Amino acid sequence: MSNEKYQQGLKIRTQVLGEAYVNRSLENADDFTRPLQEMVTEYCWGHVWGREGLSLKERSMINLAMISALNRPHELKLHVRGALRNGLSREQIREILLQVGIYCGVPAAVDSFRLAREAFAEADAEASSQSSAV
Repeated sequence: MSNEKYQQGLKIRTQVLGEAYVNRSLENADDFTRPLQEMVTEYCWGHVWGREGLSLKERSMINLAMISALNRPHELKLHVRGALRNGLSREQIREILLQVGIYCGVPAAVDSFRLAREAFAEADAEASSQSSAV
């Protein structure tokens, strides 16, 4: 795929989710899942994340709250890592998840906090392995 919104979406998706994750998603796409990968990259990342009305950091904040409320654990962990890449602090992520607890229920917050801690540990391990490789 080579249209402008797809290319913009690919750039933003890679910036937020990391090159390894995006490459793996696209490489693992088959005839059945490729249209979904293309749609997500073009429309989600190109048309929406690529708009000027909100910063990537603000979009990450909104995503964390919505994905927590929707109980999408795989996506939440992925977007916690993305939020860190977009400049959110762990304290800001904590505050978002506390807000989730009030408006979406304590079970949603408990699961979200657990997944965020896992994502933090993965980010720390990745940073440690990159710094030791230097």
